[in-house]
Amino acid sequence: MSPTDPPAVTAVPRRWRLLCAAAAAVAVAVLTYVGLTLHTQDTGVVNYTTADQVAVVGLGLVLGAGLLALGRPRVDGDASGVRVRNLLGERTVAWSSVRAVRFDQRFRWATLLLTNDDEFAVLAIQAVDGERAVAAVEGLRALHAAARAQEPARPPLLYDE
Repeated sequence: MSPTDPPAVTAVPRRWRLLCAAAAAVAVAVLTYVGLTLHTQDTGVVNYTTADQVAVVGLGLVLGAGLLALGRPRVDGDASGVRVRNLLGERTVAWSSVRAVRFDQRFRWATLLLTNDDEFAVLAIQAVDGERAVAAVEGLRALHAAARAQEPARPPLLYDE
C-alpha cells in the first residue's frame, strides 16, 4: 500500500442493525415475560411445568440471537481488494476482478459488477443509510480506480481497434 492510496473503507448497515437489535430485544423481552408468567398449574387440559417456562425463555433467546445474526453484513475495502460479508457467507474479491461498484437508484443496496459479468450484492451498503452509504460507495470507487491505475497496461490484441 503506497501513501497515495485512498483510505480503507469499512461499512455496516447502521439502520438495519438497529432494527435487528430492537426486534431481538422485543422478542427476548416478550418471550421472557410469557415464560415467567406461565403459571405452574394443572387445568386438566394442559399441564405447565417449570420446564415449559424455561423452554419459552430459551426459545426467546434463540429467536433473539437469530434476529441479531441478520445484522451481520459488512464490507471492508483496501488497496488489495474488497471483503464482503453478507447474511450467509463471506467473499473476498480482488480489484482486478471488479469492473464497477454500482449503487443504482433502483436497488436498495450496492453491488459489485465483476469482470465475468456476475453481480455480487453488498448488503452492508444500503440506501436507507443515506450519506453513510454514499460515502462508502465513493470510497470503494476511489479504491477501485486507484487499483486500476496501478495495473500494467495490457498489450493490444489483434482484433482491438
